[in-house]
Amino acid sequence: MTLPIYQVDAFTDELFRGNPAAVCPLDSWPEDALLQRIAAENNLSETAFFVREGASYNIRWFTPTTEVELCGHATLATAWVLFHCLGHGDTPVRFHSDSGPLQVTQDGEWLTMDLPATPASPCSPPEGLLESFHLDPIDALHSANYLLVFENEDEIRTLTPDLARLKTLTGGAFIVTAPGEDCDFVSRLFAPNYGIDEDPVTGSSHCTLAPYWAERLGKQDFVARQISKRGGTLRCKLAGERVMISGQAVLYLEGRIHV
Repeated sequence: MTLPIYQVDAFTDELFRGNPAAVCPLDSWPEDALLQRIAAENNLSETAFFVREGASYNIRWFTPTTEVELCGHATLATAWVLFHCLGHGDTPVRFHSDSGPLQVTQDGEWLTMDLPATPASPCSPPEGLLESFHLDPIDALHSANYLLVFENEDEIRTLTPDLARLKTLTGGAFIVTAPGEDCDFVSRLFAPNYGIDEDPVTGSSHCTLAPYWAERLGKQDFVARQISKRGGTLRCKLAGERVMISGQAVLYLEGRIHV
């Protein structure tokens, strides 16, 4: 059996930046074990698989080690492939997922995802969490993931967390954020429990970041940067219980998988 595969750098307009995602269109769903093996072989932070269902698509996302409920950059990459490679047309791309209905629209070079907001609440960090970052945050919150808030961009840029220690903790991934120098806020995300030491650019984390910064800054629209080694830029807008996250994308690879 052969399957098409695309690799797209998401949240960037330059190759070799942003977050690479693999995108695999399917005619029907094979066994989950095969999907996981393909994702492990791709060895990217996410591989997206989708099956057409009428005028919409069912989508699933796998890290190298597990399936996840939501992945923003791989959703952006999948929509880019549908718009630019598979002849979807100009109408919005609609997905069905474990996180509910998702929609992606296109405006020039920018794609905008309509994702569910996941606001975080203040929490008491579990033992070992703060020690893993070697620096105390000014605030700690939790939703699906931990959110640690620091004072400035330089602190976020120079953090070197103890990934082995983080891997022993439960409660999701670990988002760190601070005000940005040339944008509204910056962030990084570490997810060793999902097989991802550091995710280059994370759309889903901004479903938590946007509500936090909306309350703190008293505004709804943001320009955000994820300042990993590869780096990426996102435009975010909080709209009630939804977050509109916009980004660009670039095709790196198109090929076939033989399984």
